[in-house]
Amino acid sequence: MKTILLAIIIVALAFVLLGVKVLFVRGGKFPSGHVHDNPALRQKGIRCASNQENN
Repeated sequence: MKTILLAIIIVALAFVLLGVKVLFVRGGKFPSGHVHDNPALRQKGIRCASNQENN
């Protein structure tokens, strides 16, 4: 029982820490994980794999 409770607490803490910006900042949102939204990758010419397959 202690293990399950500890696991639930750890998962809840991880959720809160990962979502601090989303939960506590007005207008906050998770950063985009898409390759085309990352300027450094675009500068290097790295594109999304699905786009590369189509071209």
